[in-house]
Amino acid sequence: MTDFRQLSFWHDTVPDDLTPRTALDADLDVDVAIVGGGLTGLWTAWYLLERDPSLSIAVLEKEIVGFGASGRNGGWCSALFPRSTVSLERAHGREAALAMRRAMIDTVDEVGRVAASIGLDIDYLKGGTVSFARSGVQLAAAKAEVAEAAVFGVDQVELWAQDRVKAAGALGASFDPACARLHPAKLVRGLARALESRGVVIYENTEVTDYASRSVRTRLRTVQCKDVVVATEGYGATLPATRRRMLPLYSMMIATEPLPDSIWDEIGLDHGQTFTDFRHLLVYGQRTADNRFAFGGRGARYHWGSSIRSEYDRVPAVFDHLRRTLGDMFPAIGQVAVTHRWGGPLGVSRDWHATASYDAARGLASAGGYVGDGLSTTNLAGRTLADLMTGADTALISLPWVNHHSPSWEPEPWRFLGANAGLMAMTIADAEEKLTGRASIAAKLMRSSTGH
Repeated sequence: MTDFRQLSFWHDTVPDDLTPRTALDADLDVDVAIVGGGLTGLWTAWYLLERDPSLSIAVLEKEIVGFGASGRNGGWCSALFPRSTVSLERAHGREAALAMRRAMIDTVDEVGRVAASIGLDIDYLKGGTVSFARSGVQLAAAKAEVAEAAVFGVDQVELWAQDRVKAAGALGASFDPACARLHPAKLVRGLARALESRGVVIYENTEVTDYASRSVRTRLRTVQCKDVVVATEGYGATLPATRRRMLPLYSMMIATEPLPDSIWDEIGLDHGQTFTDFRHLLVYGQRTADNRFAFGGRGARYHWGSSIRSEYDRVPAVFDHLRRTLGDMFPAIGQVAVTHRWGGPLGVSRDWHATASYDAARGLASAGGYVGDGLSTTNLAGRTLADLMTGADTALISLPWVNHHSPSWEPEPWRFLGANAGLMAMTIADAEEKLTGRASIAAKLMRSSTGH
């Protein structure tokens, strides 16, 4: 790609010319080599320097910083984690589950704190998430979410009555204050510049072909190091060592032209608020700083062999579905135009359990498997990996995701059949609930297969 502004609305509006940095043109010897110029790698570099400013760090990126999910996501800096609190309690015990929840909630504020400390304007505004309940089944799900949060006593989720919400057909909503709206490309690009000012060297147009203990290979050069940080998320499927550890699942987004304040008053979404509902085929959105809708969702299929290609980033049928869904939720938008359409892969581990891992004996660190919840989780990953790699004795290194090992995805054709069957099951689940007015059996079966 030569025009990176076409990647997304966020890339098109970031105050940055997006000119690629210099590629690696000689063998290199550093303390830490980071594979991937997204938020996992950049946050890890940031906190490593906080722990030890003397470290020499190089970031190796195939395209440009923020090319992948870090620059194309929905702009939700939330406390969401791929596994529910109930699931974490079942797998790791109650205290570990609660510690994970507290860490995620704190991470939402930590992202804002760091951005403010370096004077980085990322349109950060903590307005929370409104989850609309647009049917009796969804209202029951909202009430269950609030009840579950009350049982654990960490997440401050509350139930909103029907008279407080304005989405079409909404019977109520749940509200979670632990989410901030932000502009992801401003965050990832700004963080990269801040790191360079602290001595980190970032090489773009530098494709890593493989890595091993204390070394990284690009197409032409070799990097020797004390530690390797693998921060490739969904793109891990393109590397031999991680080909079946991460499944690239595509998500799509649209952005509208700006809407006047009078329409936003009718819609009832404040600045800083993000929103979704309780359907199974996930949708997510925000009111941007310049009064647009940025709205996304699942629906794009998985591609054979975990392949990742630029042509997969745009699926017209999914874009049409998103525009219809947005209009169905908020009829007040009328015929507002869609100005941007984009998509890209995110990383899914086989058990839908994110990890931050470090093998000190081999000098290998990695994090990922965020399943779309990475805008905040990458920050927690960076702090956790920095503590593990520098030997810091902190509460973060005892969190239940540390050194969690997910099983590998099945070989083809089972991976293709299973991933796309899951997508179909979520579509069927929404249709089933609309038809029967009862919680979906298909959704229940899918939750059990992913450990939820």
